[in-house]
Amino acid sequence: MSGSRITLTRHIMTKKATAVPVADLALIMERIELIGKRIARELTIASLGGELGYTGATNVQGEKVKKLDQWGNDVFLEAFEHGYPVCSLISEEMDEAHHYSSNCRDNSYCILYDPIDGSSNTDTNGSLGTIFAVKKRAPKHGAGIEDLLVPGSAQVVSGYILYGPSTQLVYTAGDGVDIFTLDRSLGEFILWKENVKMPPHGSVYAVNQGNAGKWHDGARKFLAHITSRKDKRTSYSLRYCGAFAADFHRFILEGGIFMYPGEVAEGGKSKGKLRLLYELAPLSMLAEQAGGLGSTGKGRILDIAATAIHERHPIYIGSAEEVALAEQFKVEG
Repeated sequence: MSGSRITLTRHIMTKKATAVPVADLALIMERIELIGKRIARELTIASLGGELGYTGATNVQGEKVKKLDQWGNDVFLEAFEHGYPVCSLISEEMDEAHHYSSNCRDNSYCILYDPIDGSSNTDTNGSLGTIFAVKKRAPKHGAGIEDLLVPGSAQVVSGYILYGPSTQLVYTAGDGVDIFTLDRSLGEFILWKENVKMPPHGSVYAVNQGNAGKWHDGARKFLAHITSRKDKRTSYSLRYCGAFAADFHRFILEGGIFMYPGEVAEGGKSKGKLRLLYELAPLSMLAEQAGGLGSTGKGRILDIAATAIHERHPIYIGSAEEVALAEQFKVEG
C-alpha cells in the first residue's frame, strides 16, 4: 500500500504548491479530520440509538431532514466554533451563512459543506459521504457573503469523506488529489493513494435513470448512445448508489461519468437538482485536479459564480472524454 503510515497531518506539511498557506491548510484539515472521525463513529451506532429516520422538519430546500443531517451540521458548527482560520460556514442544512466573528481576521476562510451526502441511504445502510470546500474570505469582509459568490475556481480546498467498508478522506488544495484511509487502530487517516489521476475514459455511468422522461432530448440521446452496445465505447454499465460522493469516488479511481441532468420545466428551461456551492463545485475541483471535467452540459462548472447559496445546476462529471462527449450531444439543449 503506497504511503503506508504517512498521516494526513504529516503529508500536509510536505506540500509546497498549495492554493492556501500550509499552516492554514493544516489547521483546517485537522478539524475536517476530526469531523470525519466523529461522523464515522456515529454512523456505526446510530441505528442502535434510534438516530435514523426523520426529524419532522424540512430544510431550506423543502426536503425532509434526517436526524443525522442535523446532527452532522452541528458537528461542523462545533468543530469550527473556535476554529480559526475558518470564520464562516455555509451548509445545505442552514438557511443562511453562519459566522464566528471571533475567528475573523485578515486571513480567514469559509467552509461550504453537505454534512451527510446521500442521507436517504441511512435507513438501508447504504453509502454516505461528507462533501466540503474552502474559500478565502475577502479582507475586512462584513457579515455579508458577496465575496463568496464567486466562481468555483476561487476554491482553495475541496474534498469529501466517504463512509463505507472503510472511511476514506479525499482532498485537494490545488496540488493534486490525495486519498487517505482511516486506520481505526491508530485513530489516524493514513495516506493510501497520492496524486490520483482519473482515467481519461471509463466504462461505467451513474444517473437516476427514472427521471429520463423529464430530461432534454440531448441527454436521452447521450444515454442511448453510451448504452447502445455497438462496440466497447458504447457498452457502459450502470452503477448508481444515490450518494454523490460515493458515485464520484468510483469514477475518480476507475473513470466514467456521473450525470444528474436538469429537468425541463415549462418554457423549456432546465432545472438542476444538486447544489453548486457545496456539491458541484467541490467535486468539480477534484475532477479537474485529477485530469477530469465537471460541466453543466453547456460549460465548465468552476466558471459559474453563484447568485445564492443554495443555487442548483445540472451536472456531468467524470472522465474528460465522456464529459466532452456529453457536451457534444447538447445534453442541456
